[in-house]
Amino acid sequence: MIHLPQLITDLGLIMAAAAITTLIFKLIKQPLVLGYIIAGFLVGPHFKFIPTVAEEESISTWAEIGVIFLLFSLGLEFSFKKLAKVGAAASVTGVTEAVIMLLIGYLTGQLMGWTLMDSIFLGGILSISSTTIIIRAFDELKIKHKKFAGLVFGVLIVEDLVAILLLVVLSTVAVSRNFEGSEMIFSILKFGFFLILWFLGGIFLIPTFLKRTQKLMNEETLLIVSLALCLLMVILAVKVGFSPALGAFIMGSILAETTLAKRIEHLTKSVKDLFAAVFFVSVGMLINPSILKDFAVPIVIITAVTVAGKLISTITGAILSGQPIKTAVQAGMSLAQIGEFSFIIATLGLDLKVTNEFLYPIAVAVSAITTFTTPYLIKLSEPFSSYLEKKLPEKWVKSLNDYSTNAQNITTTSNWKKLLRAYLLNAVIHSVILIAILYASSRFIHPFVTANISNGTKGSVISLSVSFILMAPFLWAFALRRIEKKAYANLWLNKRYNRGPIITIEAVRIILAIIYIGFLINIFFNAVLAITIALVTIVIMIAILSKKLQAFYSRIENRFLENLNDRESQNSDLNTLVPWDTHLSELVVAPESPLIGQTLQELAVRERYGVNIALIERGKLVIATPGRDERLFPNDKLTVIGSDDQLEALKRQIEVSELVNPVIQGTKKDMKLLRVDLSSTSPVCNLSIRDSGIREKTQGLIVGIESNNQRILNPESSYVLKAGDIVWIVGNPKKISELLKG
Repeated sequence: MIHLPQLITDLGLIMAAAAITTLIFKLIKQPLVLGYIIAGFLVGPHFKFIPTVAEEESISTWAEIGVIFLLFSLGLEFSFKKLAKVGAAASVTGVTEAVIMLLIGYLTGQLMGWTLMDSIFLGGILSISSTTIIIRAFDELKIKHKKFAGLVFGVLIVEDLVAILLLVVLSTVAVSRNFEGSEMIFSILKFGFFLILWFLGGIFLIPTFLKRTQKLMNEETLLIVSLALCLLMVILAVKVGFSPALGAFIMGSILAETTLAKRIEHLTKSVKDLFAAVFFVSVGMLINPSILKDFAVPIVIITAVTVAGKLISTITGAILSGQPIKTAVQAGMSLAQIGEFSFIIATLGLDLKVTNEFLYPIAVAVSAITTFTTPYLIKLSEPFSSYLEKKLPEKWVKSLNDYSTNAQNITTTSNWKKLLRAYLLNAVIHSVILIAILYASSRFIHPFVTANISNGTKGSVISLSVSFILMAPFLWAFALRRIEKKAYANLWLNKRYNRGPIITIEAVRIILAIIYIGFLINIFFNAVLAITIALVTIVIMIAILSKKLQAFYSRIENRFLENLNDRESQNSDLNTLVPWDTHLSELVVAPESPLIGQTLQELAVRERYGVNIALIERGKLVIATPGRDERLFPNDKLTVIGSDDQLEALKRQIEVSELVNPVIQGTKKDMKLLRVDLSSTSPVCNLSIRDSGIREKTQGLIVGIESNNQRILNPESSYVLKAGDIVWIVGNPKKISELLKG
């Protein structure tokens, strides 16, 4: 008789239960994640009415693979460039919300008499909202074009990185049982070091590899290569002491910067869905009804704390970042749930055996409840914000609105700030690279040379030479590369007392480079000889090799920047800023739209709806600030500016559909909505909008003016710009600042 392995029997049982429950949940329009969890409960050890899974340990292994591919998929949607461009509003809101919820979760656990580790992990579980649930809710409610949606998606990007950092910190805390101390600080620094190193190395190598092999990449080979890269990074992450999930997320975020990111995301989706289903089913298998019954009161308390805490913390962060009350409340009520990352954090506590068994099912129960409440909270967010504005003192509302408006100012950055920021970034990046080469020299290069080429002094010289050749271009960039030349020249020439600090900074750079060289030489020879050779080496670099090293480093830098910006040159998205109640959004003209073929003058979008069309994308053609004779064609992508109601009216009229969710894309080609305060020295002062040349010189579109405490939306081209006017303009920020600031 043929014997069927128990693992296959268990997988068949799991997939059958998952298939049935997901069909039911599709029918009743509920999140599939909840269906998987219920399927897990049905085939788990605590439900005896149908066959149950026999080899739970094997299923746990499959579930860990599910976490890896789930995090890989999240990394593909993440992208470090999106994090850099997500904006101050989302960054401040996301960090504020995460920190406050960490504290609230910890205090809630302590007040309920839980252990220290249970309370800490509860804080981590409550601090991360669910991307999957929010995207689904926004899709169903058709509100992705609204102003607050851009803020929510930005916060979710920030939360992804916070979640990864939490995995590192909580792992360290769990192992050391010490929330304070050098070990946790070391772990965070180690995380930062490897994060930068992997990102730099990955962006330099992987996009180049994919471009060189693109002709060989059909769907099958690209899928295999992508999964291989993911699992290789998982192995590397575990080797240096991090979790497999972190490695998968990092590789996903590196591949997110490549031009093949969308193809990879599409090809790996089925793999991710399969293993993620196993993971969520394994979550459900751990649910014990008796625990849920015994901890019904804590579940109710934590659910209430989650909803209220998320609302308060998000509103606080959003208002601090300059968002109006309405946007802050809508964002807060959208983020009031926990989801997939919370399960991963709860799993971590169980795997490390530092949390009690009740924490996991409680997290699942709270997630299930808040998943059901999320759509209703989003629907109620607008009337609740209106109610709040009526009930708050009028003086408070006015102050908050003024703060929100002023927060969008274009401010000049001082030359010192530019220079110091550039020097700090330069030092951090090249220090990471140099330290990595030093480590590789002592652990790999020198042992390899002594074992396979030559030992003794000759072997040390060979190892030193190879290591120094690898370090040389980065040493030059660390010590001698001129950064922010314009700011540097302005500081050096304008005021003599600037020269002393500049010379000091340059001297410190050279001294630190000498120290790095000394560390390298000290691996092979004594300290006195190391310092002597280091000094001689720096002199040679300055006098003889500077130009060659500069040329070589420039090639490395250009390759890196080319890889980094490859996808951005093909893909773009929109940015959201706020004057009054208007914001940028992106709409697509449906092929069946009755308005196709009409000119913008005939459509009179501005006159009828109060909406401005700032940009049209037609295939590879990009038309900035289109003229009145430009016509609409099928599938044109329109970047428009208006209020939520105005955009909704326009959307209904021209029958457009939203683009892919902003979490999965980058940022719109330099098109931003900015505020400029005109001074008497501005070159456009006392000129009409038509004569100012703003449209031609900046590809900018003036959408609003504040003058003498009056607001003029969509001003006429004959309006004369005056000193003291506040001008709201859509266009290229750099060109706008240069023209209007003077």
